[in-house]
Amino acid sequence: MFDFVRSHSRLMLGLMVLLIFPSFAFFGIQGYSRFMDDAASSVASVDGRGITRAELESQYQRGIERLRRQYPNVDAKLLDTPQMKRDTLDGMLRERVLLAQAERAHLMPSDDRLNRFFDSDPQLAALRGPDGKISRDALAAQGLTPELFDQQLRRDIGVRQVLGGIVTSAFAPAAAASASLGAFLQRREVQLQRFDTAVYRTKVTPTEAQVEAFYKAHENDFRASEQASIEYAVLDLAALSKGITIPEDDLRKYYAENASRWAVAEERRASHILIKSDGADKDKAKARAQELLAEVRKSPKAFADVARKSSQDEGSAKQGGDLDFISRGAMTKPFEDAVFAMKEGEISNLVETEFGLHIIQLTAIRGGDKKPFEAVRAEIETDVRKGLAQKRYAEAAEQFTNAVYEQSDSLQPVIDKLKLDKRTATVQRTPAPGAQGALASPKLLDAVFGNEVVRNKRNTDAVEVGPNQLAAARIVQYTPSRVLALAEVKDQVRVRVVQEQATALALKDGQERLAQLRKTPEQALPDNAVLSRMQTQGMPREVVDAVLRADAGKLPALVGVPLGDQGYVVAKVVRVLPREAAPGGDAALQGQYAKAWADAESQAYLAALKKRYKVEVKEQALAAASAASAPQ
Repeated sequence: MFDFVRSHSRLMLGLMVLLIFPSFAFFGIQGYSRFMDDAASSVASVDGRGITRAELESQYQRGIERLRRQYPNVDAKLLDTPQMKRDTLDGMLRERVLLAQAERAHLMPSDDRLNRFFDSDPQLAALRGPDGKISRDALAAQGLTPELFDQQLRRDIGVRQVLGGIVTSAFAPAAAASASLGAFLQRREVQLQRFDTAVYRTKVTPTEAQVEAFYKAHENDFRASEQASIEYAVLDLAALSKGITIPEDDLRKYYAENASRWAVAEERRASHILIKSDGADKDKAKARAQELLAEVRKSPKAFADVARKSSQDEGSAKQGGDLDFISRGAMTKPFEDAVFAMKEGEISNLVETEFGLHIIQLTAIRGGDKKPFEAVRAEIETDVRKGLAQKRYAEAAEQFTNAVYEQSDSLQPVIDKLKLDKRTATVQRTPAPGAQGALASPKLLDAVFGNEVVRNKRNTDAVEVGPNQLAAARIVQYTPSRVLALAEVKDQVRVRVVQEQATALALKDGQERLAQLRKTPEQALPDNAVLSRMQTQGMPREVVDAVLRADAGKLPALVGVPLGDQGYVVAKVVRVLPREAAPGGDAALQGQYAKAWADAESQAYLAALKKRYKVEVKEQALAAASAASAPQ
């Protein structure tokens, strides 16, 4: 029990908070200050009411769990960051500011309006029972009671109305929209000259002294990551299955109890002649069908020829009426019933379906038998082993967890006890490309490089690395991060020096060319293009932005654009062209512009509300909270 508490301390803390402070469950505004810790535990406040570290951590963990459910393969380290925690706090502040305004402006819905909303909103259909009222079972599945759901829904509607008026009333003036779209869609004819770093790499030859100087100035760039040689053990269903012996009688019993599983579905091959019987000539169609039936019964071998000449099913008539093998459920029911009631070679009476009148000949039967026990014995044994292993897993998982903790100086006891394999590997803090199984688990690697495990070479705690899969590891040899000697990385350093010198040359030549053009702007550049934000012609975004920002009041306009390691571009704007037509016209773009305008107004209103309700973020307390929960 204590092991569980130790291993799940954050979860237990969250449960304690929920049990002790139930008013926090759904944005508790009223009275939550009665339960606040002292002021030092608050990371922010709204209208003098604090948000505690515990509240932030609880909300943060709920958000992390939602993301993990949506993206099961996401790297946990991408989620557990100070920025993610700050985003969570910003969301809580926004929520509380809007809720405070909704209460002050009396925007909370009445009971009648709340009921009408619940009855009409299609998004809430899953929560309505057969009688149209709240389904307690559906709420329970989400951890809610009708009272809590009522409180949450009321607040959601109130908060929605605070910004709803801003969003729905936002107006984007036609003149402003036209000016913005004109700038966005504007085209400019330009001349260009590129100074690519790649061209200059062949022109530089760094000296040994330059290579050594670069290395000394950038030693940390040539650091080998820390790594550890580890032993580890994995407890999963496959490991538990190895030690299970199953009596032959149990396998045969399983075979008998699941006989339908080994049955081969029966299929029947049939041919037919179709006479359509819709419309006013049903009697005539039936008479024609009777004539054909008599003909094929008199000469069954002529069935295919008769079908080719007389069947009104264009698809099968070309094949002599052949429909190939069919299984149950593949055809309309009257047709299927007739086919599966016939004997091979038999010709049916007239069968009526929604398509017309059919004359059916059954030509072959296959399947319908059962695979013998010997043919499926291996499959049965695998299934039974897996089932027994599943039943034993909970008990074995508890034994595994306790053993790696209680005998933390070795994995051998738990390996011997549960008959597991001892595995070895060399790992770093992040999974290697293509890693599989336990070695692909960031949780296990975080545990391996924990301070206690590294310092004392003790076992990690048992870590869940997959469904029904636990792993634990211990370090055999630890190699700390170190700066690699110049002799080990000399080639890499030389490549970096060449790149740096080539970039500097490209920049120098590009700036000199720009200076020449400013003296004699009539000179032409080698490349021509028409650029816009919609049509970049493959140019880097930095070049497009610089060209379109250039002052077109006096042409030609000259700009120089540094591209970092890629080099430098000189551009000359020759003339401004009429804006290009937007695909589908301007209506869609004007709608997007209006939405952006509404979003901007909403953000401005929210900023004003934050000032009104004196929103304060305690940066030091927030940093301490992030550091306290960061993985070690």
